[in-house]
Amino acid sequence: MGEYDVRLAPGSQDGDAEEHLRSLLSWLQEDESLDRYVRGSYRSPAPRSAEHMGEGLDLLALVAGSALSTGSLVFSVLQWQASRRRAPTLILRRGAVEVHLPADRATDDEALRRIVSALGEDSRQSQEPGGDDGTA
Repeated sequence: MGEYDVRLAPGSQDGDAEEHLRSLLSWLQEDESLDRYVRGSYRSPAPRSAEHMGEGLDLLALVAGSALSTGSLVFSVLQWQASRRRAPTLILRRGAVEVHLPADRATDDEALRRIVSALGEDSRQSQEPGGDDGTA
């Protein structure tokens, strides 16, 4: 099972962060290629004080089932960005790795491979007997 965090990059919030994240989660849940393998919840990365009770949520925490590849999830997020008139730049995080997904840059196959690789989607290495899973 993979766990991912999605948030808007600083300076890319031309509107409400919570609205963008709700739209993204709705998109992911309606994507038939993800086949209901993604669950999401909204969070605020910093504890709220009494002074900031009115602020919205600005982090989307995603849990992807083991049958879902990182590539499918990233591709769907990029499709969501492409469908938006003024899509924000997103930061997709898995573990200690953060990848910025700018909305104004077209993503080709090689860029998608680099993003997926950075997020740790090398299932051949981690599943092969004696393979290097990066935990040295």
